[in-house]
Amino acid sequence: MTTILNRFDGRARLLAYALLNGGVSDAQKMFTKQRGASTQFFLRSFLNTLCRDEACLDKRANSLTTKPLVNMFSDAFKCDLLCFLHLIHPGVPRDSVLSLLHCLTQEVNKKPWICALITQLHKDIGSEDLGKGTLLTPQCIVDLKGLCERFKDSQEKGVWDLYLNEHWTCELSPDNQTDLEHKKRKREIVCMDTERNELHSKRMKLDMSASGLTESEKLTVEESNANTLQLDKHLEGDSPMTHQLPEEGSLCVLSDNIKAAVPLIKELLESETEWDESYMPFLRVLNECDSYQLEMLCGILRLAETPEPTLPHFCSFLLALSPDLSHSTASIIIKHLLLGKVLSLTEPASRCLVTAVTSLCSRYPRPTCQALIEPVIKAGQTDNAQAELFCRLVKECLESHHRLFVFQMTLHGSWNEGLLSVIHALLDLKIEPSEELFSLFTTQLSRQSPQFPKSMKFAKIMLTVLTKFQSYMNASRQHTLLCCISFNETFLKKSLQAALKRISQ
Repeated sequence: MTTILNRFDGRARLLAYALLNGGVSDAQKMFTKQRGASTQFFLRSFLNTLCRDEACLDKRANSLTTKPLVNMFSDAFKCDLLCFLHLIHPGVPRDSVLSLLHCLTQEVNKKPWICALITQLHKDIGSEDLGKGTLLTPQCIVDLKGLCERFKDSQEKGVWDLYLNEHWTCELSPDNQTDLEHKKRKREIVCMDTERNELHSKRMKLDMSASGLTESEKLTVEESNANTLQLDKHLEGDSPMTHQLPEEGSLCVLSDNIKAAVPLIKELLESETEWDESYMPFLRVLNECDSYQLEMLCGILRLAETPEPTLPHFCSFLLALSPDLSHSTASIIIKHLLLGKVLSLTEPASRCLVTAVTSLCSRYPRPTCQALIEPVIKAGQTDNAQAELFCRLVKECLESHHRLFVFQMTLHGSWNEGLLSVIHALLDLKIEPSEELFSLFTTQLSRQSPQFPKSMKFAKIMLTVLTKFQSYMNASRQHTLLCCISFNETFLKKSLQAALKRISQ
């Protein structure tokens, strides 16, 4: 092995030696030191040496042949090499990595783990060859498709169904495709029969109860029957059905007290009606609904279209309710009433919207985190306007355990400048994460640092970590932060290095 290492020049040889003997961790540490020691980047030389053809003995043919140097190393070295490149992929020379991957794919008997890492690295560098491989086996694709087909609602299937249909249909063998189509047809037949029976049962109940209704209510029942018949015709054919928001005709499946409350609640939503204790019995129906009924009621009331000037007034009615709204009820109302407005913000939130959000968040903090903050973060739409609102909630409305809950939400997906403001606000309030949660955070810092070399917000986050979370700093995390600092190009870099040095001493 020493002979092979001699193929590399000085710095590249140190990196190869670190990979060979210490694995990914030692290699990353060596790479950081070498990169900081000189502006000249030696990775290209290292990768080109790995791709160089070398003479070797073919034991099967008992003759001399040539193959890339990288293929003469062990599988463990190849795995460590690919993992190392995955960690530092934002700064690697793309053409050299593609050459290396081409050399690795020439090997006949590749282990599945190496194949998966090759595909992942193609994805990291945005290679056109990404579509030629998949991280899933054909059997795994069949199992995932089968799981997705168990959900009738396309929204419940989530992104998996779309991703599988777009990217992996071509990976299935003819036998697997036939088996999957057979299972799908069988499930569709069972679902169609079940839904048809439910529709017939519903129609019979509506017909039986229509005799005691007023003329307007009978008209609503007839409209619902017509909709049901139309739906039944769709089920008898092959046309796809989609789930839509509840309309006025859906009132017929709500109880009488809920139906009676609809006009009054609409009046509260559309005008700044004076407070009156007599409104309370009508608003209490919100707590009497189950989740399905409440979703339907919110659609009928068109909560999402509530004018912003009336929001504080309506929220004051909600806060006056006794007993308080349940967790699930508060979550559904906050989602329908506020989420769309917050997502659509392109400038700082209006005074009315801020008042409504802060008042509900103070009374119902966890539902607000789950129904308002989390969806915005997951959607990657935490821009400056949303970030300003969330920072206010974090500072003024949330207790320490709810702040920790929001902090955990930020550790998934990509970061942007807006989300960095929220993270900095959370860290500045000295939250107390667990060791496991803090490890996840430092890992995410390492992943995101190449994306924010000139970001002052990112630099301030690292400085806050180094000054306020020193008790969490073990050797591994110090090394991770050292790697993060190496990418930083702001004027705070020297302050970051000095803070890290004080912790080390």
